[in-house]
Amino acid sequence: MTFNSAGFLIFFPVVLLFYFLLPKKLTWIWLLAASYWFYMSWNRDLVFLILFTTAVSYAGGLIIEKSSKTAVKKTALAVTVVSSLGVLFFFKYFNFLTDSLNRVFEFFGGKTPFAALDLILPVGISFYTFQTLSYAIDVYRGKIGAERHFGYYALYVSFFPQLVAGPIERPENLLPQLKEKHPLRTDDALAGLKKMVLGFFKKVVVADMLAPLADGVFAAPGQASGISVLLACLAFTVQIYCDFSGYTDIAIGCARIMGIRLMQNFDLPYGARSIKEFWAKWHISLSSWFMDYLYIPLGGNRCPRARHLCNLMIVFLVSGLWHGASWHFVLWGGLHGLYQVIGILTRKPKDRLLDLLGIKKDGRFYRAVQRVTTFLLVAFAWLLFRADSTADMLILVHRLFTAWPADSAASAYAFFGSDVTRLVLCAAAVFVMALMDRSEHSDAACPQIGFRAERLVPYLAAVWIIAFSWISLQASGGSGTFIYFQF
Repeated sequence: MTFNSAGFLIFFPVVLLFYFLLPKKLTWIWLLAASYWFYMSWNRDLVFLILFTTAVSYAGGLIIEKSSKTAVKKTALAVTVVSSLGVLFFFKYFNFLTDSLNRVFEFFGGKTPFAALDLILPVGISFYTFQTLSYAIDVYRGKIGAERHFGYYALYVSFFPQLVAGPIERPENLLPQLKEKHPLRTDDALAGLKKMVLGFFKKVVVADMLAPLADGVFAAPGQASGISVLLACLAFTVQIYCDFSGYTDIAIGCARIMGIRLMQNFDLPYGARSIKEFWAKWHISLSSWFMDYLYIPLGGNRCPRARHLCNLMIVFLVSGLWHGASWHFVLWGGLHGLYQVIGILTRKPKDRLLDLLGIKKDGRFYRAVQRVTTFLLVAFAWLLFRADSTADMLILVHRLFTAWPADSAASAYAFFGSDVTRLVLCAAAVFVMALMDRSEHSDAACPQIGFRAERLVPYLAAVWIIAFSWISLQASGGSGTFIYFQF
């Protein structure tokens, strides 16, 4: 079951009905059952994995808190971390590791000693694993107390809106809210519905419309011209934002209707003026997770510059590997790390050059240059991310910089399938989405404005557009799952 499926249109209203009707002592049972049903709708046989990770981290938290011996605390934490990461590694990275080792043996003329296993990647395993790790580590650090109610803790790990693709919630934010009784409130319901409409518009109207444009080029990289690769890269840049932030918006909206507030996961990232700022605005729950549990423990920036730059590269390489078990994901993460390293090393020379040229760093012109440059750097990196393999990635990069024939304009026209209507609709949908996104951002920044009925009109119109687009996609078989489900 996905948010953009017909089943969810039945599932969610039923969940809400009983959530608000049941007494407080039964609410958590209903939500836990609904969350496990939601998860098992993909593959019921893999539910034991989330149960195992939940049980191990729950027990580990209790042992860490109760024990007065440091050695016991460290052992309990180590067992929790190794167990949780071990499950993640086996299902997500085992075949990647064996394939990499086989390639090394082949390079030196030997036989390939390792056979690949027929493994199914459990949906959402990267997200709920990090959520359980943050809980165990925070208990060890004394930041939070261990949760004694297994049911509430299991609900924290499996809460269905954010279970399979985030945001990666911290226990101090989500656990207390799950224990409260939330009556149906008009402001929560309206705010949640608006957020869901925005999310569905991003996914159904924009992302799924752009997907075929990008997919055709990435499916046959050797046949693509430079202009086609460029346009496909730009299309995917918009697609992945609308797809992933669309999921987050729907998740946040679902929870908000129930009176539960999930953390913000996107903050207009394509308006960032630097790669550092981009990562402060993109997938915020993951960026902050790596900041708190990897970057700072490595030493952060409170160390010699060489060590600081090394810490940055380690974090981004690990981030790339987290996104997918393939070397092109690692290279994507490494490229973002390299962007930041270069930015740090060139900061002072760049400032001196700006002073020499008389360009103000806070001036409109320079801010615009920064935003355009950052966007293009991010878009190029998405080329590495979207490629189906490392070999395809190399072909696409080569074609981007070399395959520019004299008839590039005709190639660009062919990219859109000679369908001007589709191009106009795509452009209009992206424009409307950007306006809605910025409006939602403004509302979040200024909650004191309050409710105004006329501001619902664009959302009501968006509902009809979403319904029409969804029906059209269902009829043509073009409605896809969310991109980050595979991570």
